[in-house]
Amino acid sequence: QVQLVESGGGLVQPGGSLRLSCTASGSILSLEHMGWFRQAPGKQRELVAGIITNTGRATYIRSVRDRFTISLDNAKNTMYLQMNGLDPEDTGVYYCNVLKVGYNGAYEPARPDFWGQGTQVTVSA
Repeated sequence: QVQLVESGGGLVQPGGSLRLSCTASGSILSLEHMGWFRQAPGKQRELVAGIITNTGRATYIRSVRDRFTISLDNAKNTMYLQMNGLDPEDTGVYYCNVLKVGYNGAYEPARPDFWGQGTQVTVSA
């Protein structure tokens, strides 16, 4: 089973940028769909962005659509999340995971019981 490790979080001021990385222990092309989740304090974990690994086609939740970009470097087996225009509402622990398409056509975690340590993103003045 491919292991995923998140990195790149930190403390940033509102309006700032961060780039998160998710490095896989094997080929990400074999994973078909991957995504970034976040969990804000006191809230449920939510999917922020997803990507089809062999086409690069991406989807985003509305609140990040014009600010975040999900991308892949297949040679490095790494997925990225470039986050610009950060807002305090973006604060949380960010996780990457493999995705699957559920019965309703929406993305959901393919491994819902397997999460890495995540990477903390704090947006504060």
